[in-house]
Amino acid sequence: MSKQYETVIGLEVHVELATRTKIFCGCSTAFGGAPNTHTCPVCTGMPGSLPVLNKQVVEYAAAVGLATNCTITQYCKFDRKNYFYPDNPQNYQISQLYLPICRNGHVEIDVDGRKKNVRIHEIHMEEDAGKLVHDPSTGNSLVDFNRSGVPLIEIVSEPDMRSAEEVIAYLEKLRMIIQYLGASDCKLQEGSMRADVNLSVREMGAEEFGTRTEMKNLNSFSAIARAIEGEMERQIDLIEDGKKVVQETRRWDDDKEYSYPMRSKEDAQDYRYFPEPDLTPIVISDEWLDEIRSRQPEFRDEKQARYKEQFGLPEYDINIITEDKTLTDLFESCIELGAAAKEVSNWIMGDIMRLLKEKEMEASDIHFSPANLVKMIQMIESGAINRKVAKKVFEAIFDEDVDPEVYVEENGLKTVNDEGALRKVIEEIVANNPKSVEDYKAGKKKAMGFFVGQTMRAMKGKADPAMVNQILKEMLDYFSFWSQALAAEENSEFNSEKI
Repeated sequence: MSKQYETVIGLEVHVELATRTKIFCGCSTAFGGAPNTHTCPVCTGMPGSLPVLNKQVVEYAAAVGLATNCTITQYCKFDRKNYFYPDNPQNYQISQLYLPICRNGHVEIDVDGRKKNVRIHEIHMEEDAGKLVHDPSTGNSLVDFNRSGVPLIEIVSEPDMRSAEEVIAYLEKLRMIIQYLGASDCKLQEGSMRADVNLSVREMGAEEFGTRTEMKNLNSFSAIARAIEGEMERQIDLIEDGKKVVQETRRWDDDKEYSYPMRSKEDAQDYRYFPEPDLTPIVISDEWLDEIRSRQPEFRDEKQARYKEQFGLPEYDINIITEDKTLTDLFESCIELGAAAKEVSNWIMGDIMRLLKEKEMEASDIHFSPANLVKMIQMIESGAINRKVAKKVFEAIFDEDVDPEVYVEENGLKTVNDEGALRKVIEEIVANNPKSVEDYKAGKKKAMGFFVGQTMRAMKGKADPAMVNQILKEMLDYFSFWSQALAAEENSEFNSEKI
């Protein structure tokens, strides 16, 4: 009988905080920009430059700690982590080892209806390094220090996860909490949320952990899942072949679905940590901590309960809307502007989700104004446009955030409510389709749909559907009545002649 193995996984999650300026200087944290333009003597490690702590970094870190059930270290300090690497301009990184700001927390995850707590060992603050850009054509590497000094929190879990599914559930829960706090946008594709996976395998039932490896270069949830499966199989194959797993840092190549070693795994002593001499300890008073706690938002679980009670929305709608902070903000802004909850929910669940999928966008990429969506909904309710036209208008709102009233006017999309003009069009369509008239008389329901479709096509989708149906029914019923009357009269004359 073959041996059964268990995977043991812990994560180090790096999150770039949503401050406007860097952790120890006033340079911009904006993503992008020409290389080395968001820099100064501090974040490029120039001799004699001194760091000054950004207060907002401490508040964001503490807020994330409170939301993940951590104990806040009210007296904490920074430490210097020494290592040489081309993207590390000072040859050290300012981080926290001995007294991290948050400790001993947990988040609850749900995988296939099974709830589980994943413990958080600590959350610490630190500065990000720069970025190496490798040029394959020349073999040269270039350094961009725009990211150097961008504030990070590193969330270090305990090795409590046992599968890729649990890891993804944990990451999604962390991302949701942090986005709700507004502490980061957590865009994996831009590197504002990054995860290093520490993984080992052991025989099922064993007490001791196996030798772990750390995998880097993981920039999507799907890549993380594939990397976990690949590394698990690699380690099991080594053990089955009687070989040893080497403790090392590995880089995952998602295109080849293969990891390769980068360097042997370092321990804390390899970095020669010592207290950061250029920064004083941080003292978080009870009053300051209470102030941070008072600003904590309504999180997903609370919103879900409120949406169900206040708006009576279906559970499926609620789960989708509350899954992303951007959708939640959009929904609530539209409600505040006077739109009906179910109407807004229908647009989110329908056209918004469809367009996000078609354009391969994240919800966080939505940039249109809630006011324009509400204005369009009000135009539907007033009869200024019908729902078919509204779909076209909404695509313009989604892409370019147009004012729907101006867009409808400029593109001649306003609903035609001129009964005389509609009657003239419908009369012509009915006259040109005698077979469909006979079908209607025979009780075939599809005939009505045919006439409605032909009318809407002739009116380029701008007719009021209710008025079209009313006129058609009136006209077709009129033809049916006189057809029956004439048939009855002919039948009566035939019978009298027979007598």
